[in-house]
Amino acid sequence: MFLADKASDDGSGIWCSKGTIHRHTELGESTVKRAVNELVQEGILIETGQHRRCKHGYTVVYHMNLAIVQTLELISEPYDKVGYPTGSRVDGGHTERGTGSVPDGAPGPERTPNNPKTILKPPTRARMPEGMGKNFEAAWNAYPADRRRNKSSCHQHFLQAVEEGLTAEELGRAIKSYATETSGYTRSKVCFSDNWFREQRWQRHVDEMRKAKIEKAEQAENHLKQRADYVKNHHWMCAHISIAEAGKLLLRGLVSEDELRRAGVVY
Repeated sequence: MFLADKASDDGSGIWCSKGTIHRHTELGESTVKRAVNELVQEGILIETGQHRRCKHGYTVVYHMNLAIVQTLELISEPYDKVGYPTGSRVDGGHTERGTGSVPDGAPGPERTPNNPKTILKPPTRARMPEGMGKNFEAAWNAYPADRRRNKSSCHQHFLQAVEEGLTAEELGRAIKSYATETSGYTRSKVCFSDNWFREQRWQRHVDEMRKAKIEKAEQAENHLKQRADYVKNHHWMCAHISIAEAGKLLLRGLVSEDELRRAGVVY
């Protein structure tokens, strides 16, 4: 029902992440994943592509197959001991007393026969993480002052981006990167803040930052592996291995204490 509410009239355009479904329906994450997978396997949902990046990769776009939905078994009303739906009889009379009335003056039902017995509460919006308001203000102030526009819209897109996996730090750094990159541009060549947030102009900057972070981590990893080779081969470069590096080698299990001692490395 939640996915149907998010779909267009033809069943297309469903692009809410499983984390969003989990928060709004208050179901467990594993339950949401299992239910979505079962709907896909049964052909009720069809994966049609990817929308935007989130912390687990991409938000999948689904299309609801209305032809299959129409063939599903309807949910019937509960039946009483007589075998008729609760609150009504075949002759049109009512089996329960209430406050209403019928033409002959007899009391009518307390509620209509098809009134749901369980009142569903509307989903509540996830609580904003503590400090997120300050993070947005910092991001807003980092955007060039002459290009700021429609602050409330920017705020909503900022929260949505964080909800889907980006960190406030990444968004703030993306804004600063964009501001530096476009410094000195004329107003006709820059992007106003509401369009920048709405069109997710941060994505390129975030991708570049994440790529640089991965490359830096790989370089650090290769550096340690090189130092481990020096230790194991008693290379003359062992004299340049610092105490901090020796500690990292031990913690990572790349070398043993005996190997460090034999190589003359202080740790």
